[in-house]
Amino acid sequence: MGIRKAKVEDWKQISLLLNQLDYPDTKPFLKGKIETLLMNPNEMLLVFEEDQSVIAVISMHFIPQLAVKGDFARISYLAVDKNIRSIGIGRKIEEYCTDLAIKRNCDRIEVHCHLRRKDAHRFYMRQGFTESPKYFIKMLSQSD
Repeated sequence: MGIRKAKVEDWKQISLLLNQLDYPDTKPFLKGKIETLLMNPNEMLLVFEEDQSVIAVISMHFIPQLAVKGDFARISYLAVDKNIRSIGIGRKIEEYCTDLAIKRNCDRIEVHCHLRRKDAHRFYMRQGFTESPKYFIKMLSQSD
């Protein structure tokens, strides 16, 4: 089938893909997160489906900018099933999102990729991304 908008019913397969990126235990909250993303016009959650199975997922956010002409797009998660990586699925879904970002008046795409993900770094470099150092994060306490 190829690339399509995610559905809430995809949550189990998306959870398995996120687990492969070392994000375990998403099952208790993932359905709600997917529902939230699907309702927001500035969010895009896409999957790559083959033989009725979700084999890749990408979450992208469109961020309007105040001080520059173009807006930003941000990839927050891109996961391809570890058993079928390096056959072009990640490239296809990233290029699809690049086209979406251009149509949404974005002049750049950002992605945060942990230092330990060396293969992902090579992938993004092949896709035309350049490294932009200095990424700051402030952790906020969450009450359970």
